[in-house]
Amino acid sequence: MVDELKVRGTGLGTVPVCVITGGGSGMGLATARLMTDHHVVLVGRTARKLEEAARDLRAAGITVDVYVCDIADRESVQDLARFAAGLGPVTAVVHAAGQSPHMGSAQQLLDANALGTLYVNDAFLDVLEPGGCLVDVASMSAHLVPAIALPRWAYPMARRDVPAFRRWVLRWINIFPKAVREGIAYAISKDFVVWLARQDAGRFGAKGARVLSVSPGSFDTPMGDVEGDEAMALVSGAPIPRLGHVDEIAHLLAFCVGERAGYLTGSDILCDGGVVAAGISPIKRRPATPTASEVATKPSRAAADQVLVG
Repeated sequence: MVDELKVRGTGLGTVPVCVITGGGSGMGLATARLMTDHHVVLVGRTARKLEEAARDLRAAGITVDVYVCDIADRESVQDLARFAAGLGPVTAVVHAAGQSPHMGSAQQLLDANALGTLYVNDAFLDVLEPGGCLVDVASMSAHLVPAIALPRWAYPMARRDVPAFRRWVLRWINIFPKAVREGIAYAISKDFVVWLARQDAGRFGAKGARVLSVSPGSFDTPMGDVEGDEAMALVSGAPIPRLGHVDEIAHLLAFCVGERAGYLTGSDILCDGGVVAAGISPIKRRPATPTASEVATKPSRAAADQVLVG
């Protein structure tokens, strides 16, 4: 658990609270700038980064607390939810924290993106106010990878048995060539996010709240910068052939957690400039027409069966 800085609380009481994970930069911080009628809780792993972001928001008249949290740690996320509820009624959660394929191993990507989202959903289900909304940030990668490459049969294990979920999904990932395993792990982790928001709609609805996912494409953010030329190559053949502007995705996220989107739940919104619609391949950076060699790298039915039997 991250413990460099735990909380800096102000306890405003009745002001609606918006929690934003990954709030120190990028789309999380851009969304925070739009939540002017909320008390914002910026969440991340680096205290200094969060404090710098909070200073900018306070200068703009937004009330802010910061909270250092390891999203991949269930207890850390539960502590975050309790802290947020202590500030006032939690009406909005934007879960934008995560890792890109260049930021960690396959297991780290699963833990941060898939299990981290599970922990956020479970923790905030108990504190989100009726009429409130939680938005999980997924990725267009969940829409680019063929369904045959996604072990959706294993997803329900995550709620029942985390070690089993991790073990089976990592076995599946290891079917693929080593050079693409982090990319496959990332796509699986974000497909899990889309699946989870759909699965959790009933649970949140029973409490009068909403949950959905948003799948961004390539955006001009610090995380997007990690992808560099790869991201530019991917969008070059899209109907909108550029990186997304961070304010564009921020306005979408702010709208989704707001009252005007009150009938929206259990679905995924793809905001990618048309990359998926154009059928662009994440391998070839152009409309996908698989070659024989590409088809050969997909897991065979026999390989999948081997994973299932262990």
